Amino acid sequence: MALTKNEKRLRIKSRIRKVVSGTEARPRLAVFRSNKEIYAQVVDDVTGKTLAAASSRDKDVASTKGNKTETATLVGKTVAERAIKAGINTISFDRGGYQYHGRVKSLAEGAREGGLKF
Repeated sequence: MALTKNEKRLRIKSRIRKVVSGTEARPRLAVFRSNKEIYAQVVDDVTGKTLAAASSRDKDVASTKGNKTETATLVGKTVAERAIKAGINTISFDRGGYQYHGRVKSLAEGAREGGLKF
């Protein structure tokens, strides 16, 4: 039987996670995208701690009007601002099995505009 869309994404995600891991010096920016919202968090995989996070459900992001792609850009800028405040400048980007296109791409571009280096 054929794999569902989510099962395919999870297989791709596990292949990505074999290569991309976050350290204290270069944490991982993990992205989760649902049909309605988008979430991003900066993770140190060595200790298993989230260092900074932002989502489209945050009050400052949710209060702004715009389509989902514009909201994703705002989430990227917000997570970059919080990561820089936590002392993080360089990250490795984990697209979470999603195509680097649309909302995932705009989140990454927003994080770059916010000052993070990939």
